[in-house]
Amino acid sequence: MSKRRRFVATSVILSLGFIGIQFLTFYKIPAIFALALLTIGLFYWSLYEGLGKNMTLLTLILPAFFTVGVGTFWFLLTGSIFARLPIVIFYGVGIYVLCLTSNIYTVAAIRTIALLRAARGVGFVLTLVTSFLVFDAILSLRVAIPVAVILVAISSFPLFLQGYWSILLQTEFSRNLIIISGVSGLVMGEVALGLAFWPVTVVVGSLFMTVAMYMLLGLGQAKLESRLFSQTVREYLVVGILVFIGMFLATHWGQ
Repeated sequence: MSKRRRFVATSVILSLGFIGIQFLTFYKIPAIFALALLTIGLFYWSLYEGLGKNMTLLTLILPAFFTVGVGTFWFLLTGSIFARLPIVIFYGVGIYVLCLTSNIYTVAAIRTIALLRAARGVGFVLTLVTSFLVFDAILSLRVAIPVAVILVAISSFPLFLQGYWSILLQTEFSRNLIIISGVSGLVMGEVALGLAFWPVTVVVGSLFMTVAMYMLLGLGQAKLESRLFSQTVREYLVVGILVFIGMFLATHWGQ
């Protein structure tokens, strides 16, 4: 079977599995994580020519988190088919796009490929979308502050790891990659801690953490590409400051 057909099959199977979960009465959350494991298996099957027992396996992180993010976000919606049908379509298209993007990464880890820059851009956007869905799910749980902080830091680490790796595309273990991903995840945990004392809604808090993810991931990738110029830093800081001001003005400070 050709790669293209495997990509289509992966998208269809996971979309059907995603729909099937909605008919479950119990164990929906465990079923979402089981679907995430199936996502890893199907992506490995789809990309096995370019995968090895090395850092190329990091390409499996984003698809799994995308499944978990969309799946948990699904439960926050109303029961209307008109509200949920677009999510199923979005999930299926997103999985197919991730197949194409991951394929480019695995090929580019071996040889030069012209579509790499476009794939990095798409991967960057999908990482941000996935992070928003994951953060939204965590904040919606309304768990204790230490638990929420730990969940944000832990979930951010693998997203940063695959995001930074997409710039290096090294097959060998990189200690520098682990360190910068760990530091970035720790900073995201600190952002979550700050938001815990800020009277913001779940959506606004998730958006702010996604913007923080955008800044850290963008600056980190620029650092790894040796393009961390003062102009680049200013551009990301301006975005962060504007979003912070907007969040400040949108916050209801009264009782």
